[in-house]
Amino acid sequence: MKNLFFVGIVLSSIIISCSKREPAPENNAQELKAHYDTTAIDSFSPGATSVDIARQIRMSSQKYQDSLKEALKLQEEEKRIKEELEKENKKKADAEKKEKESQNQTAETKE
Repeated sequence: MKNLFFVGIVLSSIIISCSKREPAPENNAQELKAHYDTTAIDSFSPGATSVDIARQIRMSSQKYQDSLKEALKLQEEEKRIKEELEKENKKKADAEKKEKESQNQTAETKE
């Protein structure tokens, strides 16, 4: 029984030691080498963005510019309307002053 146990241990150690192992890499850089393109591309260089993407960027930029112009137009329109209302209010106030003055003058002449 002891002999069988000893023979089993010896055989298992021989089998383990004789099995094929992959050699350890000598340089870790070989193992860490990337298998894909890592070249940096300048975003302003030709070919950095596809034609479709560039067109979408220009379109969105144009839309942004158009929305800014529209906002400015709305502000100018509001300002113009406000100025017109102020002018009308001034005219009404002047007309009321003239009426009060004319009423005061007629009241003074009656006394």
